[in-house]
Amino acid sequence: MWFATRISNAYFHRPLFLLSSPVSFKPTANAVSLSKKDSLGLVEDCGEFLPWLQQKAGLEISSVLSVGVSIYGRSLFASKFIEAGDCILKVPYSVQISPDNILPKIGSFLGDDVSNIARLAVVFLAEQKMRQDSEWAPYISSLPQIGELHSTIFWSKAELEMVQKSPLYQDTINHRAYIEKEFLKVRPVLERFPHNFEDMTVEDFMHAYALVGSRAWGTSKGLSLIPFADFLNHDGVSEAVLLSDEDREISEVIADRDYAAGEEVFIRYGKFSNATLLLDFGFTLPYNIYDQVQIWMGISQHDPLCKLKLELLQKHCMPTITYANGFNSFGNSFTIKEVRSSRGKGRGIPQSLRAFVRVLSATSPQELKDMANEAAQTDGRLARRPLNSSREIEAHDMLLSQIAQMIQEYDASIKSLGYVNSHATCSQVALRRRMAKDLLAGELRILQSASSWLKNYCATLSIANNYPRQP
Repeated sequence: MWFATRISNAYFHRPLFLLSSPVSFKPTANAVSLSKKDSLGLVEDCGEFLPWLQQKAGLEISSVLSVGVSIYGRSLFASKFIEAGDCILKVPYSVQISPDNILPKIGSFLGDDVSNIARLAVVFLAEQKMRQDSEWAPYISSLPQIGELHSTIFWSKAELEMVQKSPLYQDTINHRAYIEKEFLKVRPVLERFPHNFEDMTVEDFMHAYALVGSRAWGTSKGLSLIPFADFLNHDGVSEAVLLSDEDREISEVIADRDYAAGEEVFIRYGKFSNATLLLDFGFTLPYNIYDQVQIWMGISQHDPLCKLKLELLQKHCMPTITYANGFNSFGNSFTIKEVRSSRGKGRGIPQSLRAFVRVLSATSPQELKDMANEAAQTDGRLARRPLNSSREIEAHDMLLSQIAQMIQEYDASIKSLGYVNSHATCSQVALRRRMAKDLLAGELRILQSASSWLKNYCATLSIANNYPRQP
């Protein structure tokens, strides 16, 4: 038995674990940034889909779940009481769609450099073109149409500017470019088979790519669309995951808690931040315990020790890159997670970042030499031990200053969004504004937690050593 995982975008080369968690841009409870309690209630019965799938599979998929449409989109609801530990669905491999489903005459023309997501997108486009003649028509027709996905790759320029302070802004631009390159790889094949892909545009491909990339699951079988299972919505604190049983050739889900009849059933796609959820799946959470934020720390070329610092960092496998906008600076990007306690050990702020600022704060070649000697005499890791009190405070004040500036910028960005109703679903613009605020507020919360810890750390050092600090 393997855990399957809902894959994340190939551009970022995230590891594809054999864990289960889908990849979906469906408008769900979390997809519109509303609380789970608001999503309960079956608005419209979709009773034909499950019988069709069970007939196709030749066995029962689920006796305790029904497909419904809440105000958030297609979802799965408990049709009867579910007890924690119950197996709530089983989907055999025979009714899962993978890149292997591509017509041989088409697949033979796709190069090895075409990703599995792109291949599966081609399968989707071919089946979609067949309309009711497709054996998968009930499933294909149940998926979001063009204009119904909310990943930031579909946001307008003005909408994307709402998240300009977040790394998600550049990630979105990069991912759009990646998908366009994928389209250029497959376009000659699409044009070669006009009967199967007549008038296919880059917009059509981008929709198919995003839809597949958000709904597909990485299992022991490979990359697959798993009908019915991908109607499950995401709950970041759920312990339920999709399991892949290679021996029995099925994927299944075990309930992690009790559900009353009529209650929406949830699963966890993965431990994803709002930035990942928004880019890969098209939704955010009002409060995401897995939020994180990236911070750039750079070495100016005007620093007289710039060359020595770069050489020292690179020698100790601490990579540096040129600042993306071409400024005269070198440095690296670090990921900060929430620091739970301002008086704890600062878990959430990477030790590599604290080491980096210690090197960054050095004012003489001798200091750099001392750091190198200390690393050689210990475990080889550079600048992992605190400096003397005054220098340690200066180094962390440097980091604190950078974070303080980011806090101001994030705060200004959130205020520029104006008042956003927490139940904003009346329009696409309002929905995406709500998502932007969720994203920025989460990353701001991470920065504020890091700031609180750094202030307390420096204050504690200052008091312990009677070292006066500048106000």
